Amino acid sequence: MNTAHLHILDYGIIAAFLFITVYFGFRFSKGQKSTQSYFAANGKIPSWAIGLSILSTLISSITFLAYPGEGYSSNWILLVQGLMVPIVLLTMIWFIVPLYRKVIGLSTYEYFEKRFGSFARYYSSLGFVLTHFSKMGTVFFLLSLALANMSGVNTLVIIGVIGVVIIILALLGGIEAVIWLDVIQGFMLFGCGVACLIILIYSIHGGATEAWHIAKANGRTGFGPYDFDFKKLTFIVMAINGIFYGVQKYGTDQTIVQRYLTAKSDRSAIRASLMGVFLLVPVWALFMLIGTALFVYYKQNPIPAGIRPDAVFPYFIVNSLPTGVVGLIIASLVSAAVCSLGADLNCLAAVGVEDYYKRFYPNKTDKEYLKAGKWIVVLAGIGALLIAALYLSAGDEGVLGIVFTLYAIFSGGISGIFLLGLFSARANRQGVTIGILACIIFTAYAFLTSTQIGSGHYKSLLLNLGKYNFNQNKLMLGVYSHLVVIIVGYVGSLFFPKPDIDKKLLYSGWLHVKRNSDISKQ
Repeated sequence: MNTAHLHILDYGIIAAFLFITVYFGFRFSKGQKSTQSYFAANGKIPSWAIGLSILSTLISSITFLAYPGEGYSSNWILLVQGLMVPIVLLTMIWFIVPLYRKVIGLSTYEYFEKRFGSFARYYSSLGFVLTHFSKMGTVFFLLSLALANMSGVNTLVIIGVIGVVIIILALLGGIEAVIWLDVIQGFMLFGCGVACLIILIYSIHGGATEAWHIAKANGRTGFGPYDFDFKKLTFIVMAINGIFYGVQKYGTDQTIVQRYLTAKSDRSAIRASLMGVFLLVPVWALFMLIGTALFVYYKQNPIPAGIRPDAVFPYFIVNSLPTGVVGLIIASLVSAAVCSLGADLNCLAAVGVEDYYKRFYPNKTDKEYLKAGKWIVVLAGIGALLIAALYLSAGDEGVLGIVFTLYAIFSGGISGIFLLGLFSARANRQGVTIGILACIIFTAYAFLTSTQIGSGHYKSLLLNLGKYNFNQNKLMLGVYSHLVVIIVGYVGSLFFPKPDIDKKLLYSGWLHVKRNSDISKQ
């Protein structure tokens, strides 16, 4: 991609944002005196701020770059997953929020232990840690490549500078600084996205009407293919995957569940969650439509050859937008990454302290646990920077392979464990342990028999079992892993005694409490 050096005004805007980010870290550092304030803001954040924080946490440079890239090169099928999330959330958020706010301290995975024992807790928390390290490395990687192409600055320098800023923010300001910076970032991202789409539409000869005709004629609209086929990327594959994505993200992901704990009340946390997800879908759609508009624009104004789809939006920003606007948009791109990664560091530290450090070093003071959490923030941040640096040497294909490996192997079945724990009073520790082991075996089989190594004519499967190879779309691997845990875990539980469960850990228990409450109000 051709690089264009930024104007000094653009550099000034970007530097100003980085300064504001560091300021937020110092601004909120005085209040970080306990683990509750550092990880949960003492439950004093208003719902609207938490909602914007949830939005910002789920948006990163992946959204800013990958969604326009997909809209440019394909249709809107990847939006289907996001469209399923509100449906899942509306059915589950009413009891998930009160559940977590009543039964856990800080770690989401404390629920897993109370329901199914320590193995389930360690399996699910380790899955969170590894998958979020993979995500953080990917965000750093994509951001650094985009900024290097737009500014001409060395990629490793970009990784280092932004990494230090993120570590300072998370280290000093805790979750409260991250949330309030998220609020700013949410407005910046949405505003810049709308501005870019409007500029694109007005730059297209014939306007929105002509853009729609050209996009439709070239297969850049719609959510198909609509075949009932699990072997390729279809609407049904994305819809099913979206259901489990919604359950895993809002029911088992520390970055979201920790937000529930920062709210003043159950009702406030529920409002925040609904606000976050109903803003998230329009933002995803906005950046997908930017990609569609980019396709039409460069159909009329041919783009130089050799530019990857995920690099088209940065190319447009640098070469087609005026000075100052470029700086604001790049600052929004950086902001998306900073907020997402800052939240990840804080949540990784919360899991590290609650699930591991307290186990190895019980009976320490809260001040010592806080100190350990801050050390984990620093170490996790350095680890993410190293992963991003490794991605640079691996290349695009290597990055995707690493990310998929971590997600497939270490995240498999977590939604299944959660659903069993919530809805089945018969499921027990022994049965779910068997289900998790079966899931690990299945995931290893599916990954090894569907993943190729090598290049060109020398590609080969990691494990070739002929007609017994896993031949479904890779997104279905995650779906099947959850189903394996649910089915095997439930059947396995039948061979062991029915567990004695605290009713508040079950959906039926929440429903019973709610009915009694409704009756008492009559």
